[in-house]
Amino acid sequence: MRFIHRAIERSLITAARHFPSLIVTGPRRSGKTTLLRKLFPQASYYLLEDPDLISRVRADPRSFMDEIRLPAILDEVQHAPDILNYVRSRIDRSPGRKGRWLLTGSQELPLMRGVSESMAGRAALFQLFPMSLEESPKVSLLKGGYPEVLASPATSSVWFRSYVQTYLERDVRSVTAVKDLSTFRRFLSMLASRCGQMLNKTDLAAPLGVSVPTIADWLNILEITCQIILVPPFYENFGKRLVKSPKVYFADSGLACHLLGIDTERSLRISPFFGPLFESYVASEIVKHQVNSNRRKELYYFRDQQGLEVDFVVPGKGNRLLFMEAKATRTVRPAMGAPMEALGRKGSRYRIERYVVHDALKRTEPVTSALTPTVKAVSLPDLRRIL
Repeated sequence: MRFIHRAIERSLITAARHFPSLIVTGPRRSGKTTLLRKLFPQASYYLLEDPDLISRVRADPRSFMDEIRLPAILDEVQHAPDILNYVRSRIDRSPGRKGRWLLTGSQELPLMRGVSESMAGRAALFQLFPMSLEESPKVSLLKGGYPEVLASPATSSVWFRSYVQTYLERDVRSVTAVKDLSTFRRFLSMLASRCGQMLNKTDLAAPLGVSVPTIADWLNILEITCQIILVPPFYENFGKRLVKSPKVYFADSGLACHLLGIDTERSLRISPFFGPLFESYVASEIVKHQVNSNRRKELYYFRDQQGLEVDFVVPGKGNRLLFMEAKATRTVRPAMGAPMEALGRKGSRYRIERYVVHDALKRTEPVTSALTPTVKAVSLPDLRRIL
């Protein structure tokens, strides 16, 4: 499979010159290992999912550490979190040596807990999502951005089916004890049908016959393994009587389409889920751009109790604030910007910019076009230029 360059590469290379260790987290199969091995070809490689290797690490970690040739990639380090203590001690022996320890992990929270305790100040932390449109024009709403799907789109259904099964058997069970995997699979599909909606745990729990705390646990699993994006409400300066529940989106639109049984472009276009899936796709592209640019994940939505709603609110540099409406259409109209204009009239200390992000057959020139004096239209491929 041909290597596709990732937007985060420069940040990783720069960090390797200034930090003793790099830690890259993200969902399984998003390309973490491939990226590190490409950027640091001189590094030795150790997969900590290998049963024999894990046995060696647990039986005699000091001997294992003595055998490592630096620089080294320790892959899926969450399976041997105690090794972080030994990495820390090696770093402290030679704090001036940079870029020697390159670690990956697929479960953000368990790994981060170990990092906060063992690697504080010694590691630069990064997150790698599946590919974005910025990185490959092959990324699409239907297929998503997982590298292996893009390399072989004809077998995407088989890949996603295998991915879900592997994800359920490995990541889910290693984070928490899910007793009924078939119910959890139904939960995944049901959650995909709620893309772009405000999260209602009771609404999810009742059809599945599980408790609300169980739904909360399952949502936590999906979030810490980077499968979903929970978008909180934005309420600064825009009034007090606001809806407080987060919205839910999938980090990869291809996985969401698979869970909904959508496997062709035609079935996607006529699906009642087309609009919400497009909105989820836009959300993931915004987050990917922020993470790849080494910025904080800052994505919100606005909705008040009178029903005024704006899909996305994205803070920019300084006092810049972007309002965005995601529309799964190639024809944009001025009325699509009305909610953003109405919200802006409520007053704000921010410099507000308003955009309708829409589907496009091809890139538009110019990058943005005016719908009204205060609202512009931008095609999804050009979204990154305004963020």
